[in-house]
Amino acid sequence: MNAVLHVCRACDGLITDPADGVIVAYEEAMSGPGWQVWAHREHVDDVELLDPDLLRIMTRIWTAQAAAE
Repeated sequence: MNAVLHVCRACDGLITDPADGVIVAYEEAMSGPGWQVWAHREHVDDVELLDPDLLRIMTRIWTAQAAAE
């Protein structure tokens, strides 16, 4: 039986103990299924879930929508 290893999003280290891994998000894919984002229990608060470019773009869109109202 093959064990599935996950990579911590915060530290890029392998999560070798299944009890130490936590799913912190689910990322959609452009086509097909997405994937789960994992982190070590002690690194959960260090994971940045928002892409800074996406946040910058969405802030511009929200500002333009608010100005149009």
